[in-house]
Amino acid sequence: MNSITAPGTGTEPQTITGLPPVEVRKICIFAEEILHEGGPRPDRPRRRGAIAAVIRNPYAGRYVEIIEPFMEALKPLGLDLSRRLVDALGGDPKRIEAYGKGSIVGLAGELEHGAFWHVPGGYGMREVLGGAKAIVPSAKKVGTLGTRIDIPIHHIDAAYVRSHFDAMEVGIPDAPRPDELVLILAMTDGPRIHARMGGLKASEISKGDGLR
Repeated sequence: MNSITAPGTGTEPQTITGLPPVEVRKICIFAEEILHEGGPRPDRPRRRGAIAAVIRNPYAGRYVEIIEPFMEALKPLGLDLSRRLVDALGGDPKRIEAYGKGSIVGLAGELEHGAFWHVPGGYGMREVLGGAKAIVPSAKKVGTLGTRIDIPIHHIDAAYVRSHFDAMEVGIPDAPRPDELVLILAMTDGPRIHARMGGLKASEISKGDGLR
């Protein structure tokens, strides 16, 4: 039996039989406050942020057929990172309007290992944000130290809200090492700073289907 603990959760270690431990090397937070993009200042600055955890990839260097259960081990980390990112963006989950996630796999891993983050990252944000309806957009890639990735972002309740289509570039100079994964969440508290390309507006969301 293995003890699986996400840092900073304030909870007892979670024990899951037969799964490797989640070993976190570092956590990095990136935050932006956007005042304008060359046009008029908005009524409030826009905040955009990302959080990344660098963890050991327990399947690096070998092919293992059954790996899906490792997502269960990552769920506490997904919740912990979601809470930390909300705190970095002001602390009020009701202010978060858009989100996304992604992962970078070190060279000893395979692209499929980046998919470990689909459930823990996506559902962690949904829970912390109070049941967001839209699918969480995602990106993944295999890379070396310092590899950067564009994390796609869209509205938390309706993917067709055009004003919130965005992306945030994230990378860590000393990660991922060959046997590591970089697991990333991103959030914003509003649309692009000068969004004016039409389409469905956040105020027009009506179907509650995660799309419109």
